[in-house]
Amino acid sequence: MIRVLLVEDNPMNRRLARDVLEHHGHEVTEAGDVDQGWAAIVRALPDLVLLDVQIPGGGGEALLRRIRSSPRTSELPVVAVTAFAMDGDRERLLAAGFDAYVSKPIDTRTFAAFVAGVVHERGGCQ
Repeated sequence: MIRVLLVEDNPMNRRLARDVLEHHGHEVTEAGDVDQGWAAIVRALPDLVLLDVQIPGGGGEALLRRIRSSPRTSELPVVAVTAFAMDGDRERLLAAGFDAYVSKPIDTRTFAAFVAGVVHERGGCQ
């Protein structure tokens, strides 16, 4: 079981990702903005954060900077989840410090395996 924090402001996107991950036996905690996301991380350090790039409270990159600046969370795997699909967006987000990138809408057939792969690559639990 992987403990995933899903930071996404769109309820339908949250529900889809949560349902797919829970169906595969993972534990999902949800947050809708930067402050809720940080509070959830501090409360119960997850194995991975799925972070929407455009969330209220400063955006996903603001939360990522907060995560990377704390010694307790700096190594936490963080995946950018975004509708951005322009040339260079993936590279820009990876350069900003995200560990991986997945575009919306998620592929429900491969999403859970993708998440597990990111955690496994980072040496986390499975």
